[in-house]
Amino acid sequence: MSDENFYDIIICGGGITGLLLAKKITDDIYFKNHKIALIEKEDKNKNDRTISFWEEGKGDWDSIICGSWNKANFISDEYESSFELKPYTYKTIRGIDFYNYFKKDLSNKNNFKIVKDNILKIRSDNSFSYVKTINKEYKAPRVFSSIPNLEYKNQTSIPVLQQHFIGWFVKTENLIFDPNKLIFMDFSVPQKGNTRFMYILPFDRNFALVEYTLFSKKTLEKEEYEYNIKQYLEDKNAGEFKVVEKEAGSIPMTGYNFSKHNNSTLLNIGTSGGWTKASTGFTFKKSINKIEHLIQYLKSNKSLDKFQNKTKFDFYDLLFLDVLYHHNEKGKSLFSGMFKKNKPQRIFRFLDEKSTFSEDVHLMLSFPIGKFVKALIKNFTIL
Repeated sequence: MSDENFYDIIICGGGITGLLLAKKITDDIYFKNHKIALIEKEDKNKNDRTISFWEEGKGDWDSIICGSWNKANFISDEYESSFELKPYTYKTIRGIDFYNYFKKDLSNKNNFKIVKDNILKIRSDNSFSYVKTINKEYKAPRVFSSIPNLEYKNQTSIPVLQQHFIGWFVKTENLIFDPNKLIFMDFSVPQKGNTRFMYILPFDRNFALVEYTLFSKKTLEKEEYEYNIKQYLEDKNAGEFKVVEKEAGSIPMTGYNFSKHNNSTLLNIGTSGGWTKASTGFTFKKSINKIEHLIQYLKSNKSLDKFQNKTKFDFYDLLFLDVLYHHNEKGKSLFSGMFKKNKPQRIFRFLDEKSTFSEDVHLMLSFPIGKFVKALIKNFTIL
């Protein structure tokens, strides 16, 4: 293998997590003499997703956000609330703006290269991991991969749900949206034995992202998602409307131990590394937090397979997911109880994995104790 195919660090996959990691590494002076490559099969020139998150005050991505909100609604027939998010602001970035921002930033890094190729296989020994693509084979002592690992589907001991959705950016005839207030969850739609809700990001009084979302075991036919979006708009008296853009996705929600697929020279990252929050499907903020810790860990020159550490929040997620998996029809009640008995700020701190133990206890008491005790007993050996 020639020197041109050797790198100090290889990142496999140029999605959100891969780009976040590439920027963080190349921005750090510690890695200025490292030769770094990111291998990605696509140009990332389409708006294939919307990235949403919350944070306090100004943030690193404010220059590319397309919307932000300081107020939100939670809606169900069991509990309804309109609330301030302060000190948090809920923010959204269009995928294409995210990709363009990072491509421009990374193009100025002399020690960094984007390789457009299709990854076929990654193998490892004690010293290197080898990335086989259609055209070449590359090697590095540190390889980070966000390539989907579907092993979690081949087991039954750990529950697996999907957060799956279709969203429409719609322009409506009538002024039905409040641009100052997002709808975090609207459970007014028929549940049909699942956990189903609408998620609305309003950019203007007649323009919004309207998303039909489920937390369930199986995905639906495209027509069912779109029927429910149309029905929702009709119920809200939207009048005639135009679909400007569409997005769709399916994100695994599971407590599966992805870290067992890591080794001394290979670390799986993003959803493939278990960096998606199992109880909600949120990945962006958790990936940012993981990368912050990972950068410091890399400077210790320790083996990559020692990086992952379970926290109390992984245990909480596993319990919540177990209950939601076996009682999927109860999702509306579970989330209604959580929002009814807790201030939104406590909920967001908990979802950010920054809550105190006393806050955790208070929040967990929002849920049916019996079901969670059963889940705890069932998963005791895993915990």
